[in-house]
Amino acid sequence: MNLEEVGPEDIDENAPLFGGDLGLDSIDVLELIALMQKKYNINITDPNQGEKIFKSVRSMAEYIERETVENK
Repeated sequence: MNLEEVGPEDIDENAPLFGGDLGLDSIDVLELIALMQKKYNINITDPNQGEKIFKSVRSMAEYIERETVENK
């Protein structure tokens, strides 16, 4: 992801991750999935969930929270 010039305070947690100001693309989705697997041991098994999970920073955080709580 090419976000060197972007800080956490610059990202609206409700703004779209893709097609918005951040300019993320499908390669970035793969990187996010890999990071979620490595850091949180989360595997996205249903590819149809992707659009909902990666809609915004908030939706991604809520998904991670749900999955980590369920897997404890």
